[in-house]
Amino acid sequence: MSIEFSSLTRNPSLKTAPWSRRLVGPLIAASIIRLTLMALFIARNGTRALALGDTNSFLEPGRNLLLHGRFIADGVPDLFRTPGYPIFLAMTSLAGLPAAAVANLILSVFSALLVWRLGWAVFNDDRIALSAAWIFAFEPISILFSFVLLSESLFVALLLLSLERLAMFLRGRSLWVLAAAGLWLAAATFVRPVTYYMPVALALGLFLVLARVPGLRWKAPAVLLISVLPWLAAWQIRNRVEAGYAGFSSVREVNLYFFDIAEVTASVEHRKFTDVRRELGYVESTNDFGQDYLYQPYLSLHPEQAGWSQGQRLAFMHTEAVRDIRSHEGVYLRLCLTHLGMTVFEPGAAVFDFLMFPGDSMHVAGLIREEGLARGLLLLVKTHPWVAAEKAGFAVIMLGLYLLAVRGVILAVRGVFRGSMQSACLWLLLETSLYFLAVSGAAGGQGASSRYRVPIMPVVCILAAAGIRPTKGIAH
Repeated sequence: MSIEFSSLTRNPSLKTAPWSRRLVGPLIAASIIRLTLMALFIARNGTRALALGDTNSFLEPGRNLLLHGRFIADGVPDLFRTPGYPIFLAMTSLAGLPAAAVANLILSVFSALLVWRLGWAVFNDDRIALSAAWIFAFEPISILFSFVLLSESLFVALLLLSLERLAMFLRGRSLWVLAAAGLWLAAATFVRPVTYYMPVALALGLFLVLARVPGLRWKAPAVLLISVLPWLAAWQIRNRVEAGYAGFSSVREVNLYFFDIAEVTASVEHRKFTDVRRELGYVESTNDFGQDYLYQPYLSLHPEQAGWSQGQRLAFMHTEAVRDIRSHEGVYLRLCLTHLGMTVFEPGAAVFDFLMFPGDSMHVAGLIREEGLARGLLLLVKTHPWVAAEKAGFAVIMLGLYLLAVRGVILAVRGVFRGSMQSACLWLLLETSLYFLAVSGAAGGQGASSRYRVPIMPVVCILAAAGIRPTKGIAH
């Protein structure tokens, strides 16, 4: 990909995307389809069903922080969650879970607006930006995670705010805009630690893109890092002071120990993943283990750790996991590639399954993990044909978006959208997507899910809109 350095000239008059009345259409459509699905979901399953998977582990520390001034869970400092989404969930759920779901939904609709702004910033083309907003309004993964009480909606909104500011920096070269991008990225990292390493990756990308631009080659990466890293360091200091843990979030150690070791051992010994994980002390009886891994049944397997600090226990888990992985590096690499493939191609209809087939729902990722790809898919078709048919429909939509996105990249590389700075901004979109794919591949069984694809889909929608290639309205 060739970067058009001649177009990387300062343009202080550059503004954000001008408002268009045509944007009202995709925003209304996004609102209607999300509200309708949420209403059907609640009518069929009740409001408690909005609290899926990790919800309780977000809610408890958030409410403790609001009510008691301490970010704690199970009576100890919470190291597993970062405070971004727990605070948001605790505040919005004061009026009940449906109110929190509506707040999530509003953020998802707002993300459609942000997709439009980012599409305009990248391609400087009204039709592409508007098409991207329409595609995002009906994109299945984004819809299905829009109202359940998980961190995706808030995370995606903050991430899009950061990416839009980064794209505007590439167009206008204002360091204040770049600093704003860094602050939004820091906020996103406090919602989901998955972007912890992203500032460094983006700083390296900026250095390469601006290598021939005097005065910005070092200054731009430095501004980005300075606007992000001090905030992350402050939370790590909190963790060190309160629990003797120097990391940003213990999710890394927990995933390594309860997912990576379990998967590697299950693969080597030809055993079931869930059986191995249970033997390691993973709590199967609760909706989400939260801090329970510090207690029973984990401590029954390691009674010598009863008097240890959280930091010492997490250090032990990290050391054990790394040692086991290094002993089976080939198996671990193969599993990472499997996780990557499942993140990209898993249809992502688990929430929809629960809506349409509440007593018959199956998660493809779990089924394939237990039975293997070929046997898992065959078993799904035989035992749950309607679920299999529904997932096939999701897969067709997903593959169609991918094909359009690839075409959009090809058109951009060929310079079809001349004068729109698409080369440098295309780097931003592709680097972001590759970053999340790499993280999902290395995230263990926890990452083998379409949930890790949620922050990538806005980028796919923008590139797919470019792949449609409007015949007129291209900015020159």
